[in-house]
Amino acid sequence: MKRIDFQTHPDRYRHWRIDREGRVARLLMDVDPAGGIAEGYELKLNSYDLGVDIELADAVQRLRFEHPEIGAVVLGSAKEGVFCAGANIRMLAGATHAHKVNFCKFTNETRLAIEDASGHSGQTYLAAVNGTAAGGGYELAMTAEHILLIDDRRSTVSLPEVALLAVLPGTGGLTRLTDKRRLRRDRADLFCLMEEGVRGARAREWRLVDELVPPSAWDATITARAEAFAARSDRPATAQGIVLTPLAREFSENAIHYPTLDVTIDRASRRANLLIHGPGDLPADGAGIHRSGAAFWPLALARALDDALLHLRANEPEIGTLVFRARGDLDAVQAADRLLEDHREDWLVREIRLYLKRVFKRLDMTSRSVIALVEPGSCFAGTLAEIVLAADRALMREGPDGGQGVARLALGPLNFGAYPMGNDLSRLGARFLDDPESLARARDLIATPLAAGAAEAAGLITLGFDEVDWEDEVRVMLEERASFSPDALTAMEANLRFPGPETMETRIFARLTAWQNWVFQRPNAIGEAGALKRYGSGVQPDYDFRRV
Repeated sequence: MKRIDFQTHPDRYRHWRIDREGRVARLLMDVDPAGGIAEGYELKLNSYDLGVDIELADAVQRLRFEHPEIGAVVLGSAKEGVFCAGANIRMLAGATHAHKVNFCKFTNETRLAIEDASGHSGQTYLAAVNGTAAGGGYELAMTAEHILLIDDRRSTVSLPEVALLAVLPGTGGLTRLTDKRRLRRDRADLFCLMEEGVRGARAREWRLVDELVPPSAWDATITARAEAFAARSDRPATAQGIVLTPLAREFSENAIHYPTLDVTIDRASRRANLLIHGPGDLPADGAGIHRSGAAFWPLALARALDDALLHLRANEPEIGTLVFRARGDLDAVQAADRLLEDHREDWLVREIRLYLKRVFKRLDMTSRSVIALVEPGSCFAGTLAEIVLAADRALMREGPDGGQGVARLALGPLNFGAYPMGNDLSRLGARFLDDPESLARARDLIATPLAAGAAEAAGLITLGFDEVDWEDEVRVMLEERASFSPDALTAMEANLRFPGPETMETRIFARLTAWQNWVFQRPNAIGEAGALKRYGSGVQPDYDFRRV
């Protein structure tokens, strides 16, 4: 498969359309059957693949940043009698395991971004189900805060994956049924094994949808509900959005260059080195942030890091370790954080902070070893310190280094709740789980640049090494990491990164996705006699009925 690019623009959409009127936008699914991201399948009945989801993610992001006037978004279908048939079965049957895993992960992250918009951006999503919503199609509808189902005696919602495909409703379906829709467990069990799905009054009674609407009142009811949700929004109706301009990036065989980030790939060591460049000139106030738009350093960095992580996931499967460094002025990073904190009530600053939160979550969910190296000249402060806190190992150099002085690390106010993980804890809260004294001591260190000894004593890094041992210790650690089984490392890291409480989000990723990944490797699903391969052939799958 050619390199997958996660950047797009509404002018290039093949599968979605955005219509805006007043404070309401309609995000309409109209999948081009011939527009698959790979060959060998047709995207019939609004079924989707990764390319469809890339456009959806772009649309959700642009509505947040480019259209502050939009207070409600209606997820709908432009095809009569069908909302969405879910993930394309032929695509799943033919895709590599790694592609299926990354596809499901990206789809989950996009749907969580929709819920984040409803929950935190004042941009509430409704789903207008005008026909069949099956599998991933119903899972998409469940991301909305309010689901309307047309009451035409034909339209149904269903999660038929177990019965038909020998896989799971793996993009959040099982978890949202119980945790979000509050469907009783026994009814959820019954629902997931009903190939025909549920329609009408039963769908409403079981909380599978929120509202039944007769065809004669369909358009009027959607408009009325969307306008009611939009009226509750705190987004400024007359504000001017910013344009998410195309990313300035340059690809070469072993590197990607952005203005705020350089990624270099060491294929022999199966390692990617990510060098973050700290801010240069910063605006003086909130108005300056708006004038800077997509060039404002925290937003520019978030977009670059997001794109780089997605590229490495999808296109560089053999790269197992991500090594982060940051170069720049520690004071400048702290100044950027002050802008984000002082203007946190501004709609644009709120969106930037929420986007940074989602990017750091994407890093948490990336199945690569994450290493942070804090060296002289580093600028891991505040927002950038989240990368140190997210790392599986964080090493810091002691002592001076020529003219660059001593390595420093600094916490800021944003490290204490602005960027929660999927378990709803800050990374410091997860680090110091059930240890309020250590967390309080860390809070007392806000804005204090710490050398290696102090940072290690505060529990903010793994180890510090002096200038004599630094190079050897880093080399040995990276070589050792690269020698271990990537499967064992992925499982270990995924378990260690999310201590503490379980949330709907952690259940989706840590439990549901783990099972789905396993099921996607089993012969019952993908073998020559498995359900995915035989679907639509008229031949029943041949299952191995042993439980393992």
